[in-house]
Amino acid sequence: MKWENGVYLVLDQLRLPENISYIECLSPEDVARTIVNMNLRGAPLIGAAASAAIVLNYSLEDPADFRELFNMLLQTRPTAVNLRNVLEEAGCLYESNRSKTASELRDVFKTFSDHVHARDLERNLTMGENGADHLESIFGKKRLKVITHCNAGALATCGYGTALGVIRSLKKRDMLEHVFIDETRPYLQGARLTAFEMVCENIPHTLITDSTASWVMKTEDIDIVITGADRVAANGDLANKIGTYPLAICANYHKIPYMSAMPLETFDLSIMSGRSIVIEKRSDSELLFFNGKRIAPEKTAGLHLGFDVVPAELIHSLITEKGVISGGISEEKIAGLFK
Repeated sequence: MKWENGVYLVLDQLRLPENISYIECLSPEDVARTIVNMNLRGAPLIGAAASAAIVLNYSLEDPADFRELFNMLLQTRPTAVNLRNVLEEAGCLYESNRSKTASELRDVFKTFSDHVHARDLERNLTMGENGADHLESIFGKKRLKVITHCNAGALATCGYGTALGVIRSLKKRDMLEHVFIDETRPYLQGARLTAFEMVCENIPHTLITDSTASWVMKTEDIDIVITGADRVAANGDLANKIGTYPLAICANYHKIPYMSAMPLETFDLSIMSGRSIVIEKRSDSELLFFNGKRIAPEKTAGLHLGFDVVPAELIHSLITEKGVISGGISEEKIAGLFK
């Protein structure tokens, strides 16, 4: 994403890796559509894009209009909590600047949006180093074999990435041997996006089907499994792209550490456990069709859930920009990150 002459340009991730093209966003509704349609995705990037959508609004002087804008953006992707957190920040900013004109408010929110984008990149860089430090403390300078799921890289954030940020930092330390990438059905974020990033970064990698991961754990001497997260409850349960829960189960069975990397913005301390995380149910057409062609019988219905929840007891480590929690995930340890 980038600003150009007052237009918010969104890299169309649905056209990767074949085409690199941008969608012009001239209004909040344009940004919302890119989020709903998954032209733009990834919890941190969704939050940053929402801050840009507010800048494109043209009736900020009316409190009712602002609440309507807030609610419209909040409904675009209900599971990722970064979106809500950024919007709540924006709401506080609006309340303290309501006396300003619409033009002045746009300047305030443009400064805020630029800050949101820049701080996410800074967080990711720190998170990557924290994760690499943590893994070096466990494995020494061993060159690691890694499995990852979905896309938790630069394309899901404002740069560098969460889980892929850790992988990038490992590569810089010559601590990375190979990355196995789940294709991540049905939207193929692993095959289309993570593999694209690995090629760009010259990181050795192999693409596998989601159902191959357990066998790769058994036969390839995998050292760690690492993903991002879209929401983390107060007790450490986390929601991530559908397919993460079985990956964590398999990792635990094979005694391989399952780790997740996310900014503190992804934590939702208002919910006590993963039972309270709203799981997005997407159109079954995304499952039943592939490249515009139906792959299941006409009378077959589909269930396409966007996310699943990994219970805290399956998680070896949570990697954040404020430090790493390991040796048992607990509410007390998570609360300590916010002090």
